[in-house]
Amino acid sequence: MTGSARDFLEFHCIPEAALRWILGRAGELAKSWDERAMPQSLAGKRVALIADDSGWRNTTAFDLGIQAMGGICVHVPISFNAREETGDLTGYLGNWFDMLVIRTKELATLKAVATASSVPVINARTRSNHPCETLGDLAYINGRRGTIDGLKVVGVAADANILRSWVEASIVLPIEVVQVYPERWHIRDTALLSGRFRRSTDMDELSDADVVITDSWPGDASEDVLADYRLGTDLLDLLRKNAIFLPCPPVMRGQEVTVEAMQHSLCQSHAAKAFLLHAQNALMEWAAI
Repeated sequence: MTGSARDFLEFHCIPEAALRWILGRAGELAKSWDERAMPQSLAGKRVALIADDSGWRNTTAFDLGIQAMGGICVHVPISFNAREETGDLTGYLGNWFDMLVIRTKELATLKAVATASSVPVINARTRSNHPCETLGDLAYINGRRGTIDGLKVVGVAADANILRSWVEASIVLPIEVVQVYPERWHIRDTALLSGRFRRSTDMDELSDADVVITDSWPGDASEDVLADYRLGTDLLDLLRKNAIFLPCPPVMRGQEVTVEAMQHSLCQSHAAKAFLLHAQNALMEWAAI
């Protein structure tokens, strides 16, 4: 068997036109959600939801979205790279399901599943990337600004899955992504070093940012090394008036952000994360075509 053309494993595996459709459709589905009039786009579709890793936000949103759009969602209690071969597991799943939504540790495992699967496979998070999280944020930004074109996104974060997904997005979409962090934690993966991504240690990069994101401090860092990269109201006050601050959950107040930063007018975390549901719903509609 060969993989499906509707897989979503990395952000840049979907053409720009399809991504733009998904972002626009997410805005439409947000209105349908508020009106409690969701289209039954997944009626008759059987979706396997596999959480081979911890976390709750996007898997809960997938479950809710599948049901709201008329599909059947089954939580499949399996683990990859254990007793059964990945190819065998994928074959058994393909007997019953029209789509596989998988949260697992290794991107390589997800790619192996997709290669063996004849139905679409959606990445619900790996340690290497988290494309649905970024898709949801972009859908929110698109709705707020009317476009994503020309965005400057500054990630005050170490090399981790959230930042990597934004970098992946910059490969296929016309957005600029800048990592601002001590060099020790810079992204060095040559596959991600596209023309629209660059690295810096200069916090002045935030001054003209349209979007600022954060992630949890790396576990091997001491506070004195990263203190200058903590986002507080003093720094947020210097951003553009229409900038969007999106600290990545789970937020560790007192580390990557201050307590006060979470109450700042530019912090739109809760509103943006609502679009995780809408973007994932639009993604599943696209995958089910």
